[in-house]
Amino acid sequence: IDDLAEVDYSLNSLPAVFRPFIDLDLKGIVYPAGNYTGPPYVAAPFTIPDQSDSMLYLAFSEYFFQTSSFAYYTAGAFNITIAEETCSYFNISTEIFGSIIPEVAKYSVTPYPVMLKLMATEIPAISLEQDSFTAEIQGSMEVFAVLPDSTTQSLFTMNIAANTSIALNIFDQKLMGSLCLNRLQFSLAHSNVGFFEISLLENILSYILQTEVIPSANAKLSKGFPLP
Repeated sequence: IDDLAEVDYSLNSLPAVFRPFIDLDLKGIVYPAGNYTGPPYVAAPFTIPDQSDSMLYLAFSEYFFQTSSFAYYTAGAFNITIAEETCSYFNISTEIFGSIIPEVAKYSVTPYPVMLKLMATEIPAISLEQDSFTAEIQGSMEVFAVLPDSTTQSLFTMNIAANTSIALNIFDQKLMGSLCLNRLQFSLAHSNVGFFEISLLENILSYILQTEVIPSANAKLSKGFPLP
């Protein structure tokens, strides 16, 4: 698929040949690149509804997307760093955070660039729906001040709970998706600047995720999964 994941479309059994159609039972397992350890899921059998309007019908089970989630989580795809040089829309700094949170202003009097490190703390939970699926993501975001000598100083860490949906479509022999952020919740996990109300930061953090993380994820999803 890419540098992080591979997909196995090999046959589970011999093709079943009937007069009007042929059934092919494919594995559809996504692995971290070079790591073929079985994922922690069990594939449930399913059938394709009886239809005859098209020459080919292709169905993906929830298991396919669960193994995709596991593979990319294992490969570290959900770990993202946002720094001043990679932020597209504005320069994030301790001065910006300090204008919102007085504790940051007291802790860091001199303005420094800020670096954000996001990571998933659990395998995203997948629920398949018609033409889309939802992904519940539990993660954390650690905020650092970047000092003049390029070392970093941790300011605070937040827990993140995100509900996302991914709309699916097939184009150019690839399964493609488009990510939408439905719901986002923050809670303060640890702070080196003292306690503060996390609600003060929700708007700016939501904006950063919507303008930096979601477009980056959609750029990757637009490359698509190769179909068998």
